[in-house]
Amino acid sequence: MKRLLFVAALLAVSFACIDAQTITQADKDRAAGLVKQMTLKEKINFLGGAIDGFHTLPIPRLGIPAVRMSDGPQGVRNKTKSTLYPCGIAAAASWNRNAVYGMGEGIGQDAKARGVGIMLGPGVNIYRYALNGRNFEYFGEDPFLASETAVSYIKGVQSEGVISTVKHFALNNSEFNRHSLSSNADERTINEIYFPAFRAAVEKAHVGAVMTSYNLINGVHAPEDPWLIKGNLRKWGFDGMVMSDWGSTYSVLGCINGGLDLEMPHAYVMNYDLIKPLLDNGVVTESQIDEKVCHILQTLIAFGFLDKDAKDATIPEDCESSRQFSYDLALEAPVLLKNDGVLPLKQGRRNKIVVLGPDACNVPIGGGSGAVHPYPSRMISLFKGMESLGKKYPVQPLYPVKDNDYDTPQNVKAIENASAVVVAVGFDKDTEQEALDRTYSLPEGQDSLINFVAGHNDHVVVVVYSGGEVDLSKWGDKVSAIMMAWYPGQTGGLAIADLLSGRVSPSGKLPFTFWGSEKKNPVSESYYAKQEVKSDRETYKIYAYTEYTEGIFVGYRGVEHFGIKPLYPFGYGLSYTAFGYSDPDVEPSGDGFDVSFNIKNEGKYDGSETAQVYVSPVNPGIIRPAKELKGYDKVKIAKGGNASVKIHLPRQAFAYYDVNSHGWKVDPGKYRILVGSSSENIKLQVEVDL
Repeated sequence: MKRLLFVAALLAVSFACIDAQTITQADKDRAAGLVKQMTLKEKINFLGGAIDGFHTLPIPRLGIPAVRMSDGPQGVRNKTKSTLYPCGIAAAASWNRNAVYGMGEGIGQDAKARGVGIMLGPGVNIYRYALNGRNFEYFGEDPFLASETAVSYIKGVQSEGVISTVKHFALNNSEFNRHSLSSNADERTINEIYFPAFRAAVEKAHVGAVMTSYNLINGVHAPEDPWLIKGNLRKWGFDGMVMSDWGSTYSVLGCINGGLDLEMPHAYVMNYDLIKPLLDNGVVTESQIDEKVCHILQTLIAFGFLDKDAKDATIPEDCESSRQFSYDLALEAPVLLKNDGVLPLKQGRRNKIVVLGPDACNVPIGGGSGAVHPYPSRMISLFKGMESLGKKYPVQPLYPVKDNDYDTPQNVKAIENASAVVVAVGFDKDTEQEALDRTYSLPEGQDSLINFVAGHNDHVVVVVYSGGEVDLSKWGDKVSAIMMAWYPGQTGGLAIADLLSGRVSPSGKLPFTFWGSEKKNPVSESYYAKQEVKSDRETYKIYAYTEYTEGIFVGYRGVEHFGIKPLYPFGYGLSYTAFGYSDPDVEPSGDGFDVSFNIKNEGKYDGSETAQVYVSPVNPGIIRPAKELKGYDKVKIAKGGNASVKIHLPRQAFAYYDVNSHGWKVDPGKYRILVGSSSENIKLQVEVDL
């Protein structure tokens, strides 16, 4: 009987999670019934954020509570301390769906512990150029990887009964001039590159809310764009609420007709004084207002917020499981770019290790709404992480320095006598953040510091904290190892120490193409805004815009198209062990194919490998990328062990967006199925005929 009750309880929890992610007809009917009981003023007021700008409007007489929101793709913020998770680009670099799901689950728990019902994340905008100040929040350059990462994150958050908000819809790929910059792209590019992660969030993860972006899209502000919201988002089957980014609305009629439901943080344009005259004069109808209110209410109802308190007092705010989720992901995400054999670090009391640099003794984070404030006692810097390894990896303390000037009578000697020097550099919340684009080079003085250390020791390991590619040209060939640490969260220092020591082999892979210079990226010619149009008769100013001239050939899709070899390819990442691929096989399955192969760990360490499956059309009738990622799996294999991998490719994996039919199309013909450890390092190849 106890076992039956336990199983019944598990099923109840399971079904509750499913219901929390699906807006049913019953939810819609209940919302419509409440709308009928609301006054016109109540309905209009319900369209704007309330209280502190991070709540929905309460209507106590109808039992409608204020539901609290919080920023934080990397954790819960806004007037609270909370678990700081690895950033979005780190989640993508893990290529680990389970670890990302755990991050989402932990964020959901942290939200419930604080009474937060709506989390404003994840951010899924495509990594187009390294300088975007919010790349650290996003999931890289590839729409398939971004989609899979987003789905795992959202399902994790919403499994806890917390609404996830996917953002910023759409084409928000830079931070400079974001309120007035128009992202101009063609229909095919938008659908193949910039829509898929949002569409997957709707169709696969049943995301509860969508946030529009600040920028214009082909000349129309996103929250006021009916083509964007009604012509695409709603046609994907989205029944949740569409909210604006904070302060991104400009006209009342544009917002009403465009399809926006909730204006945040307050009703600047969608308010009673501005809407009432439009209703009186027949410019807009009350049914338009009712529809928006229904969208908001049916979402809150589906997640149970009209029937329960959003706060779960049984969950501690400083939650042990959340801390574990953060560490687990931090261990999977760092990417080892270079290693001449210095890593893993040698053990022994005589092998003194020096840890220095501007980010050695703190926990760097990206800035803006993605920044989270963790409990100070939970923050583990790289220096603390290395110290925690114990006597086998003795850390040599240095004398205090100012402005990272280690050129002293004692520090130079310590650096010279060290068996290895770990230099922690990169950006932080002041140099990489929302509303600003960052530099390609490291912050001032950091290149000089690395060169100084490399001049006094031959075994230098550089750990880079960053949301994307940085300039390695000034020192990359002078150091022994380079690890991209991203912003690895509150326990990142411990995770990186575990990786440097070899307790765990690095397994992260690049979620973007590491070009090696700004100019190598084809986007460099069109990234910055153009503001003038010249004719034979005059030059006149127009709105700022950026043309997506590379079209569908962003990132690795452009490598072969433009004939540019990157420094490190998409999907690249070193390990302490080696993996061999063999026995490829492709079998028809369902609406597509099952791709099977074996991977053997041929090295001396246990490790995890991310096998990547790309589709390559043979003699396509339309211009297409040479290869596109359409499947991947990360498998853990003990040294000397084997793993059998099977990855399903649905028919959609062979499709492209056809602008003539305004839909997806699969052309018959031959396709190569490519299996590799990166976009460049293809291990196996099989041809299929559709």
